[in-house]
Amino acid sequence: MKLTKMDIRILDEIQSNARITNLELADKIGLSPSPCLRRVKQLEEAGYIDEYVARLNEKKLDLKLVALIQISMDRHTPDRFENFETQVKEYPEVQECYLITGQSADYLLKVIVPDMEFYQDFLLQKLTRIEGVSGVQSSFIMRKVIDRTRLPLIHLST
Repeated sequence: MKLTKMDIRILDEIQSNARITNLELADKIGLSPSPCLRRVKQLEEAGYIDEYVARLNEKKLDLKLVALIQISMDRHTPDRFENFETQVKEYPEVQECYLITGQSADYLLKVIVPDMEFYQDFLLQKLTRIEGVSGVQSSFIMRKVIDRTRLPLIHLST
């Protein structure tokens, strides 16, 4: 599916407000409701829209400590990586997990917990017990400067 300018506008609006009604969306982008709904369904079916989510307020939920953790593995084998990835997918504290290159670490995790006590428990009772983890280096977020969920679409409109 090749994206049209109208599709890009729909994606941009939905990123801004996933709860927008079809009627409001149609009005904002200048389409009638039926064609607008058809385009949204096509975008969903084509995989451009993965899911609709609600962002919760971390502070209100007492989740105050965010850590970026670099993980080093003892061996670089498919089995080790698969085992690690399967394990961390089970931990709700892990918000993001990336296999990386260009560092001494193999993985970069973003973890959110209420406080340092919870972090210590997560680190010692879960993360370091995964077979193959040979090194852990943690950095803690002091302040969010940018926290976006919207993907840039500017390159699609040229």
